[in-house]
Amino acid sequence: MPVDLQVTNHVAYVTLNRPEAMNSLDPESTASLTEIWERVRTDPDIRVAVLTGAGEKSFCTGTDMKKSPPPTECMAATYLREGQPIVPHMKMWKPIIAAINGFAIGGGLEIALACDMRIASSNAKFGLTEVKVASLAGLNGTQLLPRVMPQAVAMKMLLTGEMIGAEEALRYGLVSDVVEPGQLLDLARSYAEKIASAAPLSVQAAKQAAVLGQDMPLEHGILFSHMLWGVLRDTEDRKEGFTAFAEKRPPVFRGA
Repeated sequence: MPVDLQVTNHVAYVTLNRPEAMNSLDPESTASLTEIWERVRTDPDIRVAVLTGAGEKSFCTGTDMKKSPPPTECMAATYLREGQPIVPHMKMWKPIIAAINGFAIGGGLEIALACDMRIASSNAKFGLTEVKVASLAGLNGTQLLPRVMPQAVAMKMLLTGEMIGAEEALRYGLVSDVVEPGQLLDLARSYAEKIASAAPLSVQAAKQAAVLGQDMPLEHGILFSHMLWGVLRDTEDRKEGFTAFAEKRPPVFRGA
């Protein structure tokens, strides 16, 4: 399969599995990834997802130019009908961790930018190189990159198409952790399991408050956060959390 999915202990492990093509996206893998994101979004057994690429050379290099057929209709019609389904949906409130091994270029970096956490191997390379082929970062990279990095650095990457390495990505806040390649998936698993062991509704509310709050004035963001706190107050999981704390045992959350 061009994209593999395994679900273990409430964690969905999504692997772009075309290492012979640097895990680039052909039509089959694009369709598969679109279906997987919908499964992650709607399956109550899944609480968090880890996205990575097979092998250690490449996370994803975007569209496979050799296997992408020319458009059969105008771009506007395609975009308005389909949107950008390979990118995690803007209303996907379950967290997604990008474990970036090797090259994250073009659409590959844009998919990583749509994730909530990004960790990288020491050999990772990042770039939006579209200007070098007379194109434009079309999966929201022009909007997301300046929001997660200093604008001067983001603009240099966007306008020159130059790539940066893992240590630069860490220094500029593009990723939170850099580890040796053999340690990357272990770290991703560790973070995912911590998230999956927390109360699912609380995790999703925390993501929603943080993501939507960025586009609100601070006062409105605080009010929205208070509203979500009130929504969570009477959940069964919150009662379980307090009971487990009092009884000095690990809580068992059900997402209710």
